[in-house]
Amino acid sequence: MADMEGERRAAGELEASVLGALWAAGRPLSAAEVRAAMPQELARTTVATLLARLHEKGAVGRSPGKRGFVYFATEDAHGLTARRMHHELDQDADRSVVLARFVEGLSPDDEAELRRLLEGGAR
Repeated sequence: MADMEGERRAAGELEASVLGALWAAGRPLSAAEVRAAMPQELARTTVATLLARLHEKGAVGRSPGKRGFVYFATEDAHGLTARRMHHELDQDADRSVVLARFVEGLSPDDEAELRRLLEGGAR
């Protein structure tokens, strides 16, 4: 079980690196350009797999390029964090308990901000 968690964490870190490369570029990149921009040295097929997974998740979009596709981030870092929070919430059968535990762990400032947002003060 711990091995699977470690693998998930490693895959998440690689996906974050891919997204970081796309955000930093500020323009669509080919898989080769993403690979060159990443701090990790990865096989071409690994980067292609990561981009395909992120595309399936809706975190990156793609359009035809000169050779293959070029990829772009569909969300900023805050949107990605929110997407992960929703994913975690969806993993538990009792959403009410999960939300209650989440709220219990909020600081007073975060609780006040959440209350403000729920009352219609969205950013």
